[in-house]
Amino acid sequence: MQFSNNKRYNAYSSFIKKRFNERVQKISLDTGFTCPNRDGTKGVGGCTYCNNNTFNPDYCKPDKSITQQLDEGISVFSKKYKTQCYLAYFQAYTNTYADMELVKQLYKEAIAHPKVVGLVIGTRPDCISEELIDFLSQLAKGYFISLEFGIESTLDRTLRIVNRCHTYHETVDAYELAKNRGLHLGAHLIIGLPGESRDDILNHAIELSKRPINSLKLHHLQVVKHTMMAKQYKENPKQLSFYTADEYIELICEFVTLLRPDIIIERFISQSPHHLLIAPKWNLKNFEIVAKIDKKLEEKDQWQGKNMRT
Repeated sequence: MQFSNNKRYNAYSSFIKKRFNERVQKISLDTGFTCPNRDGTKGVGGCTYCNNNTFNPDYCKPDKSITQQLDEGISVFSKKYKTQCYLAYFQAYTNTYADMELVKQLYKEAIAHPKVVGLVIGTRPDCISEELIDFLSQLAKGYFISLEFGIESTLDRTLRIVNRCHTYHETVDAYELAKNRGLHLGAHLIIGLPGESRDDILNHAIELSKRPINSLKLHHLQVVKHTMMAKQYKENPKQLSFYTADEYIELICEFVTLLRPDIIIERFISQSPHHLLIAPKWNLKNFEIVAKIDKKLEEKDQWQGKNMRT
């Protein structure tokens, strides 16, 4: 079975092209917000694997206004691509975890930028409210509004191990609150968190397919410097296990077959900067991993939804 662009899965690039009729670039923003598992509300220390420096670009600093961050980000990307429009990506930490009036003000500032056509908001499933959903639903009448929840796992035992300080039940409730409101609902999942078996991971695909999710981001577990997990790994390396690149590719191909076919796959892989990455070190670029996944799906005659359970 073939999807758009001769892929065997529902690719994000095809969705964006169809939605906007051109290339659209995300511009990462940093609001300076924190998280409830960092400030003591629910816990301290944050997620054991988290170091936001692994994805924050140089221009992305919370001491700069949203407009300044957008201008600087657009300046960077406009030199590389002939992109005409941008999505303001509220990426670092929990971007709905602040006074609601401040949250609204920052979102309004972003969409007021003449080259911004929408928002992508990264947050936790336990940090939304009816007031927020109502506000975003109004924005969605004129802009593309994506609300992306960090699920990370569908298993409560895993969420406890990595100090997420929320449950999967809260994830389910968040999607129920946000569905059918004109929002593009995203999900983020980490493959290979401590204690999860192959069957556990494959069951994530089955479980997530039951939810009103529009798009999904995947990446493998990485241990990066300046995190609690890095400390844990140093003290006891045996408590963590990692997939080889080939094992990960095989697993992802099987995962895809169990995933609802209309879910847009935004990414399969994300590589932390070399100077921060401790393990695993595959020495492969993201596009090389994706190419290998494409090839393996073809070889095994697999495609998204092939083995989906109804």
